[in-house]
Amino acid sequence: MTSPEHRRPAPGRRGHRDRHGRGLRGRLVPATVPLARTKAEVFDDLVLDTVETLERRFAKELAGVEFAVEDVPPDLNVYDSDVLEDGEVPLARLLPGRPGRQEVPPRIVLYRRPLEFRAMDREDLADLVHDVIIEQVANLLGVDPDELA
Repeated sequence: MTSPEHRRPAPGRRGHRDRHGRGLRGRLVPATVPLARTKAEVFDDLVLDTVETLERRFAKELAGVEFAVEDVPPDLNVYDSDVLEDGEVPLARLLPGRPGRQEVPPRIVLYRRPLEFRAMDREDLADLVHDVIIEQVANLLGVDPDELA
């Protein structure tokens, strides 16, 4: 007798089925429809739009700067001055680079969930993301945020 894990599917049948025996599901919406984009993907696009605009204007100054998105800030009791906060909730963090043997590039991290929570709609979120990135880049470069906007 052949054990279930060694059975071969019958000719013309698929080898894997879901638990109800109906086969695997496909997409619920086409990839071109906006519903196919997750909130995280939309947020990443908003960050990328602002970063690309800044990099076109300040390519030399932003060379080597990394931009990252995390869902939530790390759980720390006290945040340094490199954290942009709204009340007690961090929205973004600037991690200055460390030159030397183990060179670490400067990094700006945005926290997606706190920013999304503060926005009323997508346009408001786009403005908020833009403002936060401008603030953090201005801190990194040591200039007034109005000079970058």
